Amino acid sequence: MKTKAFSKTYNRRTVLTLPELTLPEGKITAVIGANGSGKSTFAKILAGIEKADEAQPILSGVTVGYLPQKSFPFRMSTEKNILQNGKDPARAAELMKALGIDALAGQSAKKLSGGETARMALCRILMRRYDLLILDEPTTAMDMESTLAAEKLIRETCKEQNCALVLITHSISQARRIADRVIFLERGELVEQGAAGRVLTAPEREQTRRFLEFYGI
Repeated sequence: MKTKAFSKTYNRRTVLTLPELTLPEGKITAVIGANGSGKSTFAKILAGIEKADEAQPILSGVTVGYLPQKSFPFRMSTEKNILQNGKDPARAAELMKALGIDALAGQSAKKLSGGETARMALCRILMRRYDLLILDEPTTAMDMESTLAAEKLIRETCKEQNCALVLITHSISQARRIADRVIFLERGELVEQGAAGRVLTAPEREQTRRFLEFYGI
């Protein structure tokens, strides 16, 4: 699928200007960049949570799932939290087992740790099928084992559902592990995009190279 070119302005300051982008179905597109580069703003506009400066939506005719950076639990059990996004107990059980929180199904979600809450929220968003799934830093609060399990589940879901998946991540290592494509943003502008293997190992732009060198790649 393709997005329309768009920009975003706050208080007369343009914080994001992007050209038309292609988000391939069945592929994970990782969006990387320093803090303040526009990654989360891009995710929110793509999800329809915020509006671009242009009057028309940048996407149309697609179902969109969006997991924000900050995970939140409702005042109910872990399982019931997950079932808020789809009444399929078997699917909920499958997801909880994949992320190692099946033993917490009956526990109040308000008592979950930060990492457990992040896993619960990921299970919840994955209860439905989407044409486009946007995950904003989904594993930040998770430990290594949970992160790897989450990445495996994300990868499998993308392939099985043939959805376009946009992963906002601060982790270059994570992008290397699971991304098919990479978009690199700097100060609200697209600097480079392409196959993950090429962008992360042999970037064409000097800004990309400096960014990767700084983060130890």
